[in-house]
Amino acid sequence: MKKIRTTVDKIVERLLIAILGIMVLNVLWQVFTRFFTDTPSSFTDELARYLMIWLGILGAAYVAGKNEHVAIDFFAKKFSEKRQLLLTRFISIAVLSFAFFGMVVGGSRLVYITTKLEQFSPSLKIPLAVVYGVIPLSGILIIFYKITQNKK
Repeated sequence: MKKIRTTVDKIVERLLIAILGIMVLNVLWQVFTRFFTDTPSSFTDELARYLMIWLGILGAAYVAGKNEHVAIDFFAKKFSEKRQLLLTRFISIAVLSFAFFGMVVGGSRLVYITTKLEQFSPSLKIPLAVVYGVIPLSGILIIFYKITQNKK
């Protein structure tokens, strides 16, 4: 299972690096066309927005999988070991529930609805289901990471 997790980590890392790289090039192109040509690029603003959505949501799933997300544990550290374990389990169940119901189920419904309604982005003319597809994908990643996480 550790080998699968490492492989998934590498795939997500490379995807995040690629998204960030494309976003940087896109914004540089946007600035160049705005200041040095008479016709600013029409698609760059929308592409930057969609790349930022993917970077933020997929990045949050990756960071949650690495257990490097922001956590305020000031009060939790004052509990006994047994209560800390109970709190950790409760938090894991809450995260799993949100990832499943909020991201996988809700995100899949959103993707389905935008597909059925045939909604496309104004400039890029890509299906909005592609943009929203990061939500269920990240939910599945969070569930995978929580299930395969090392227990203390």
